[in-house]
Amino acid sequence: AMAAALSGVRDVEIDGDGVFKYVLVRVRAPGAPGKDVVRGHGWAEYHADIYERTAEELARQGLECECLGGGRLDHRPQERKIHVYGYSVGFGRADHSVTTEKLKAEYPDYKITWADEGY
Repeated sequence: AMAAALSGVRDVEIDGDGVFKYVLVRVRAPGAPGKDVVRGHGWAEYHADIYERTAEELARQGLECECLGGGRLDHRPQERKIHVYGYSVGFGRADHSVTTEKLKAEYPDYKITWADEGY
């Protein structure tokens, strides 16, 4: 059941447009290997807001998680572009290359770039 719960967790959940914070989260069922997921939302004032909501949702399914870091996403659907950059003061910088690969799988027709510069 836990493996099914884990496979039901979407790899990417981000807002459809704009510049917003994101976190990279490792999700695992107890005693199982984990997977990394991307969560990015414009409503969040802090990276921790996104992480805490994600952790609550996962806990209800019996899943554990940890935050691997954060950054920002600049999502421009009209141009089919997402740029990944920046860092989280609280969680540190996510591995943007991992985030980029997740986004490429979710948005195969997009140009997705990343940089460690910027906040």
